[in-house]
Order: sequence, then structure tokens, then C-alpha cells
Amino acid sequence: MSDENLMLFTLNASRAFGERISQTLGTPLSAHEEREFEDGEHKSRPLVNVRGRDVFVVQSLYADAEQSVNDKLCRLLFFIGALRDASAGSVTAVVPYLCYARKDRKTQPRDPVTTRYVASLFEAVGTNRVLTLDAHNLAAFQNAFRCHTDHLEAKPLFVRYFAPLVRNQEVVVVSPDVGGIKRAEQFRQALANATGKTVLSAFMEKYRSKGVVSGETIVGEVKDKIALIIDDLISTGGTILRTASACRQLGAKHVYAAASHGVFVGAANEVLANEALDKVIVTNTIPPFRLGSEAARAKLEVLDATPLFAAAITHIHTGGSIVDLLEV
Repeated sequence: MSDENLMLFTLNASRAFGERISQTLGTPLSAHEEREFEDGEHKSRPLVNVRGRDVFVVQSLYADAEQSVNDKLCRLLFFIGALRDASAGSVTAVVPYLCYARKDRKTQPRDPVTTRYVASLFEAVGTNRVLTLDAHNLAAFQNAFRCHTDHLEAKPLFVRYFAPLVRNQEVVVVSPDVGGIKRAEQFRQALANATGKTVLSAFMEKYRSKGVVSGETIVGEVKDKIALIIDDLISTGGTILRTASACRQLGAKHVYAAASHGVFVGAANEVLANEALDKVIVTNTIPPFRLGSEAARAKLEVLDATPLFAAAITHIHTGGSIVDLLEV
């Protein structure tokens, strides 16, 4: 895109993701500085004139060996603040993975609602818009922010991946819990439209209390079918493995798991290597750097989400709608 009013920055921690967006857009990354101080503090600033420009800043908010989630969040907020102080016309935070999105309600007395607090921080530094992919709870995400939000879905990527794989098979889409039924149902409908065949649905019961998960029943028919487990993220992988194992016990021929974000902490290496799972498909919002097991990596397929973000940036910048990007 050749438009001098559009400017794209990516902070160093998300450089690879930002470069792929830049290549797809045909818009070069704008120069910036990130400087570390001896006491652990830091500063970041644009090195080019942003006055009156439509600015997009890429930073995915997950922890890695170099920076914690909080480090990355602070760096993004401080950089957005610097852009606004430098008179940027508008600033969109492009956040492929949004941290603290799971803590969106009170589950115990005096619990924090951290999703809302994070939203307040973005607003406090002058963020005009937040663009993300598959927030944990869409309603909570939309209600937490008072600035504009745009929400992308990995559904089109997953449909394009699975449609040729299961076209001549009996398929059931499985939600690993009741809360994910709507997400799974939307994917089921899209996959049915893409393949022109009937796709069934099922869900796993799940109860969580003080970190303990229970519930073993699958509602729906999975016997002799390919089971596609759909979720927004895989953390330790325990929920996915419980669901995959239950599907196998009930006679599923193959079991695949697809999630937008591969966090992969704790025992995720062992979970992915488990024979109950044939394959695990995620996007590149979080690089799978925590997976050191060859058995786990052999089952992993990573889909590129940067074209979705590039298209969304184009639509936002030109005043278009991103609704079309959600269709398969």
C-alpha cells in the first residue's frame, strides 16, 4: 500500500510478526528506538515524524525468555504514549495475542477483573483503537474497552486448512467446554458451507473450581468420525487432552485440535505428544518456542495470521469494514 499517511511500527519483541505484516501491506516499517537502562527501566520513541499520521503499532503480549508479559505491555503503552505526545493523528494497537483476556470476570469474592484494567491502561495513554485476534471472551473484550476495538477470527484459516482434509469424511466439531460452544458452532457452520456436507457438533462438560478441572462426559456423537476440537487457546493443554482422550474412548477415528493461540506452558510438550491427538493446529500469534519435544513439534502445524492483520489494517486505514475478513 503506497500511502504516506499510513505508518507501521513494530516493537522489537514482535519484529518477525510485524515484518510479515509489512511485507504483505507493501508498507515499510517505520524506525524507532528502544533503549535499556542499567536499573531495568527503558524508553522507546519513534525516530520519524508521526504528526497527523494514521499509526499502527504491532506488539503481541505473551511472556518469553527476554521479557515478561508485563514488560511487553508497559513497552507498548509507553510507546503509544510517546506517539500521542508526538502528535500522531491516531494510534491503533495491533495486539495479535492480548494478555489478561482470561481474567474477564469475578469468579471468587474480591477477584480482580483484569481485562477491564488493561483496557483502562490502553485508554489512559491515548490509544484510539485495539485490534486483536480471537479474544478469550468476545463480549467481555468489547465491553471492557471504551476506545474502538476490532476483533479478528482465525476461523477462515482453520476452515481452509481442514476443508480439503475432511471433505470425504464424517466430521464432528467438538467444543472442549460449554463456554466455547458458540465459537465451535460458528466454525462448524463455516466448515459445512466450505465442504458442502453435514458436519455434526458435540461438546465436553467441564467444571473448574479453584484451579481443579472436572467433568468427563461428551454430549454428541463422535464414534467413527474425525473429531475437530476448537478452542481459542492452548495453555498447558490439559483441557484439550481431556477432550481428545474422551473422543478416542468413544470411538473417534482421528482427533485434531485447533486453537488460535498456542501458549504451551507447563506440561504442554507431553500433552501434544500424547497418542490421543493426531495433530495440533495454531496460528503464529505466539511462536511455539516453548515446545522442545520433537514428538510435540512433529504434531504441530502453525498457520500464518499476518495476512488477516494486514488486510484489517488496510480496511481500518481506508475506512472500510473488517466484517468481510471474518467470512470464509
